[in-house]
Amino acid sequence: MEPLLILMLLCLPVCSARPLKGAIRQDHTDMDPAQQYLEKYYNFKKNVKQVFRRKQDISPVVKKIQEMQKFLGLKVTGKLDSDTMDVMSRPRCGVPDVGGFSTFPGSPKWRKNHITYRIVNYTPDLPRESVDSAIEKALKVWEGVTPLTFSRISEGEADIMISFAVGEHGDFYPFDGPGQSLAHAYPPGPGFYGDVHFDDDEKWTLGPSGTDLFLVAAHELGHSLGLFHSDKKESLMYPVYNFSASAARVQLSQDDIEGIQSLYGPRPSSDVTVYVTQSMSSVSPRPVTPAKCDPALSFDAVSSLRGELLFFKDRYFWRKSRWSPEPGFHLISDFWPSLPSNIDAAYEARNKDRVLIFKGSQFWAVRGNDVQEGYPKGIHTLGFPSTVKKIDAAVFDKEKKKTYFFTEGKYWRFDETRNLMEKGFPRLITDDFPGIEPQVDAVLQAFGFFYFFRGSSQFEFDPNARMVTHILNSNSWLLC
Repeated sequence: MEPLLILMLLCLPVCSARPLKGAIRQDHTDMDPAQQYLEKYYNFKKNVKQVFRRKQDISPVVKKIQEMQKFLGLKVTGKLDSDTMDVMSRPRCGVPDVGGFSTFPGSPKWRKNHITYRIVNYTPDLPRESVDSAIEKALKVWEGVTPLTFSRISEGEADIMISFAVGEHGDFYPFDGPGQSLAHAYPPGPGFYGDVHFDDDEKWTLGPSGTDLFLVAAHELGHSLGLFHSDKKESLMYPVYNFSASAARVQLSQDDIEGIQSLYGPRPSSDVTVYVTQSMSSVSPRPVTPAKCDPALSFDAVSSLRGELLFFKDRYFWRKSRWSPEPGFHLISDFWPSLPSNIDAAYEARNKDRVLIFKGSQFWAVRGNDVQEGYPKGIHTLGFPSTVKKIDAAVFDKEKKKTYFFTEGKYWRFDETRNLMEKGFPRLITDDFPGIEPQVDAVLQAFGFFYFFRGSSQFEFDPNARMVTHILNSNSWLLC
């Protein structure tokens, strides 16, 4: 029977979060919900006589309550006191609890270090881009301490298939409405193993105001990689979810790290490699990844995108969303594979729902995650003279529906409604924007001001008063 028991455990979805309904009291007539909890999570064997008879000695149910309290870090009383009732009513995973860090029976794991994932469908509660970002960020939690890497595919069978569903959804473990089963996942393996299902009856958010998708996904993906539950409250793999934790502050505990590294080993001691030139006579380091709170940080370009802000640097960009206080950090190529790195300028033409990306004498048009057909085009198709070789910065004025292009101490103005460059330009930047230096790295319009970026500083410019009102660090937008 032991091999069969192991197989049954592996076939269970890992993490069907299910709070108890109603109050749980020590009264014997109300023991059913508590008994069900102990049966499901602590292997309590149901015996009617044992449960409902009063005894002077310690009954099996009291022993199981004590075992549960010890595992969950509660005061061991053997009674269903208020603290115990509170924990038992909170969302949690649906597999039995085990002590310390632990893997599934047989320690299943992926037999490779590069794992693919696919987001099969999306919840209507969040923009698709926010779901993509939350899942990517949840995977990076585990990637940061292991040799594992992850890549997303858009079609076909991935190692980890991620989906949102309601009720019965084909795996014999139906969801049961809002506030109950949050999600479940399966351990590594072929077929449905490794998959993650989220209950779409929940109100998914990015933050503590609802059901935090990032927090739940980070826990579930720990199961998809082979981890069971931990009895450490500070552990991400603790079975009871803590939605008061900010997604921006979620970190793996030492217990989580030891658990995942018991399966895959630690991350290589150094990810810094060198590239040997063809002549083998010299070496050059890999390009340094920019740090968002580096006081010397400057940006190549800044743009809005459907309510979010994008800050470009080298081959990366930070993505600041209203859905999450912590900006995401991504490779440009992960979102737009055909775009170049080290771009010169970018702006969102909001009346056309597209972002224009400039590098050298060419530009691309982006709508969401898609680069539009027919691009790149030459910047001179916009009406620039042949003497203009590149654009330093660009910004769209949403009130006037006009775009300002800055280059070499001058600026042009483009009418987005009529698609033509206005007459009377170029003009000198210093004439019309007093206090702004001629050389500009990027420009952003927000809160009725223009923000001019130059090196590690940005200048808040009031267009009505025609003056600089504040000087800030360029990376202040990134919570630095």
